[in-house]
Amino acid sequence: MRETGLRGHGELPLVADINVTSLVDVAFVLLIIFMITAPIMQGGVDVQLPRAEAGPLQPKAGLIVSIDRQGRVFLDDTPLSYDDFRTAFPSIVRSRDPSGVYLRADARVNYGLVVRVLAVMRQSGIEDVGLVAEAEEIGR
Repeated sequence: MRETGLRGHGELPLVADINVTSLVDVAFVLLIIFMITAPIMQGGVDVQLPRAEAGPLQPKAGLIVSIDRQGRVFLDDTPLSYDDFRTAFPSIVRSRDPSGVYLRADARVNYGLVVRVLAVMRQSGIEDVGLVAEAEEIGR
């Protein structure tokens, strides 16, 4: 009896290993694709906000709400806490019926406070709020 091959029947040897080379190649390509596209898919967009050419605001033009650097809220020139502003603003709007409402906020004030003040204005029936900006300096 003559033996051929490794198993004795003249067949090729049986290889029980999985060829993972192709799998690793595909995995690396997918990893590279995700690494490149992940920063692009982030929600934020890099935007440089424009400067505004703001004219001077006339004091009698409407109701002016200001928020200073410390987060204090002023209705015209009267300082109020946020809670006092929240309760007083709707009645002042009803009594004065202003032609416009303008919001002046310090650039360093907490954004959450500005949003809360805007929400009080919206709940009081004010549809349009003018956001006041500093006049742009010429030559900058």
